[in-house]
Amino acid sequence: MNTADFSQARQGLLQAMLPNSIAIVPAASLVTRSRDTHFPFRQDSYFQYLTGFPEPDAYLVLSNHTEYANGLSVLFCLDKDPEQEIWHGRRYGPKQAKKHFKLDMAFPLEELDGLLFDLIDCHQHLYFAQGHNPSTDELVFEILEGLRCAHKQGRRAPSCIIDIRVILDEMRLIKSDAEIQIIRKAADIACKAHIRAMTFSQAGKNEYHLEAEIHHEFAMHGAKHPAYGTIVGSGGNACILHYTENNQALRQGDLVLIDAGCELQGYAADITRTFPVSGTFSKEQRQLYEIVLEAQLQAFTLIKPNNTIQQANDLVKEVITQGLIDLGILKGELAENIEQQTYREYYMHGLSHWLGLDVHDVGHHKVDGQDRALKPGMVLTVEPGIYIAPDAKVDRKWQGIGIRIEDNLLITENGYENLTQAAPKTIAEIEDIMANGK
Repeated sequence: MNTADFSQARQGLLQAMLPNSIAIVPAASLVTRSRDTHFPFRQDSYFQYLTGFPEPDAYLVLSNHTEYANGLSVLFCLDKDPEQEIWHGRRYGPKQAKKHFKLDMAFPLEELDGLLFDLIDCHQHLYFAQGHNPSTDELVFEILEGLRCAHKQGRRAPSCIIDIRVILDEMRLIKSDAEIQIIRKAADIACKAHIRAMTFSQAGKNEYHLEAEIHHEFAMHGAKHPAYGTIVGSGGNACILHYTENNQALRQGDLVLIDAGCELQGYAADITRTFPVSGTFSKEQRQLYEIVLEAQLQAFTLIKPNNTIQQANDLVKEVITQGLIDLGILKGELAENIEQQTYREYYMHGLSHWLGLDVHDVGHHKVDGQDRALKPGMVLTVEPGIYIAPDAKVDRKWQGIGIRIEDNLLITENGYENLTQAAPKTIAEIEDIMANGK
């Protein structure tokens, strides 16, 4: 991503806003980890999308008032401070930030209150994400009240407040070429990490050993952080959808489910692979795995423009349900089981979510009450699964088996591109790579 990409995003927002509007977008702040230490800083996704500015405690203000022919972009950020920079790292400061990020104006953060009062004045509409950042809510409503009380001085507060996310979520749903390139690279790194975990796995090691191998591979390729809490669930732990303890020993004969993706320049990958600790699937594991894989491959046939995620999910439910009936885990006819949703005991989550700056990225799945049609530029996951809990009322041979297969798909003009196909997922591929290490 370069400054032109962020400028284009800002222009897109300015054009989508109603005439005579102003928008306020805050950056993230540091979050305390314990006492006087902080979690690694992660920029707010909306702010990142519009600026690429990597520092905390900043504000972006945009206006399309008629007096600004091409719109106005203003950044408020922390000022240069040699003493603070010795302790906490270099800052851009307003002067460098304005030049580097191609903004119209930039000011020190301490000037925000006074200047924001003047900037908001006489705009008809105000766009911001109320409730997203409590300190911004407090600041904005204080300024609005001040403008309302200053009407005798010719001041005028915006008469309409609009949720900026309505526009930004739609913009972020369709990825630009630059965003796609980053997501594609993040996906490639995540594929390498899953392969590394497969080749490292063996009985007696711990789930956290695989987690460490994955995170090491991320970092070695420039993705310093995972996009979400890495899941390494072996045996019955694979049946806990968001299992992150990752502290149990790997046992011979068990499967291990790994749901892991890196974050690169703010963009997420999200891959799940399930494989045998020992390198070889048992008969029962193989039978269930083939159902999940077939369900995913069938879903892929419906992932294309103008179709919906729900269409694919409906097909996945049928494939999984019929597979469970064939194995005797479910009883009765397919239609009856679908109607009664008996599959939900073993497949209880949705098939897909959007992917981008957030691992569960923004964008509604329904529009005007109807399932959203897929369009080129969307990026989504496809992740069917079967989870048979250790205490499930089924034949013992099925108990404690959890399987999920998840890929990241880019919608193209004619179908899709599987961004994560490099991560092995057929039984033959998995067994081969675990046996030969390549």
